[in-house]
Amino acid sequence: MKAGFVSAILADLKLEEVLDVAKSEGFEAVELMCWPVGKAERRYAGVTHIDVAGMDKSGASRIKDIIETAGIEISGLGYYPNPLTADVEQRNFFVAHIKKVIDGASLLDVEVVNTFIGREPSWNIEDSFGEFRKVWPDLVKYAEDRNVKIAIENCPMFFSTDEWPGGKNLASTPALWRRMFEELDSPNLGLNYDPSHLVWQQIDYLKPLREFKDKLFHIHIKDARVLPHKLDDVGIMATPLEYHMPKLPGLGDIDWGSFFCYLTESGYNGAVCIEVEDRAYEGSLENRITALRQSKKYISQFTG
Repeated sequence: MKAGFVSAILADLKLEEVLDVAKSEGFEAVELMCWPVGKAERRYAGVTHIDVAGMDKSGASRIKDIIETAGIEISGLGYYPNPLTADVEQRNFFVAHIKKVIDGASLLDVEVVNTFIGREPSWNIEDSFGEFRKVWPDLVKYAEDRNVKIAIENCPMFFSTDEWPGGKNLASTPALWRRMFEELDSPNLGLNYDPSHLVWQQIDYLKPLREFKDKLFHIHIKDARVLPHKLDDVGIMATPLEYHMPKLPGLGDIDWGSFFCYLTESGYNGAVCIEVEDRAYEGSLENRITALRQSKKYISQFTG
């Protein structure tokens, strides 16, 4: 496995600078953000390290030269909108840009595009799957035709009141992944697996590594810490950030030795990308690079 990181935490750096950080800190891979150029709609969003809009072969060639010179592997291209939103205009924009990211991945010879399934928070599961069947077969076929894999991150996108009550990403639990893959059976649709999102849901984060081993297209390394004293106070019906927090690997509740044991046994040998969302390390660029360095040092006992 190759140690990498998600480029969203270095939003203020250009592509070349992100790759310089990766090289200087001993990383082998980076997941590069490909949001449309413009204002971020939420934390960690709106980051554009590769602008795929209008990318042609010439532009892709220049980017490939930059990447090759840096000697860093691109584990995937990342874009995480809500393509099942009830706002039709927004939905069409998000779907169109996902296709641009898929085109960009094809031009750059990157195998994986990471994204969300999406969900309108007020819709129930059945209504959400009805919309899933309208939107996703075409997107997956688009990826198949370009030999690109789509990896769906399992983040529920439910943290605060604006995502209440159902969150903005349908693909949040093993039961829903199982149904998703049954309804849309494609070798090009899989998971961008992040164990931290299962911790606060009180779901075993190890068992899915066995059941869905053939669907592990990409891995995010992020920890989470459930705060029992706060959970005792607000209960599980509270918004999740009221009783848990994202942390760097090794600073939360995940048993990373067991995680990498299961991951190795699954046969996964791709990139494992650290995703920094620990607010204790966000005060400055120096702190964020320290977070990457510290996390890399911690997981190196499992990745070599």
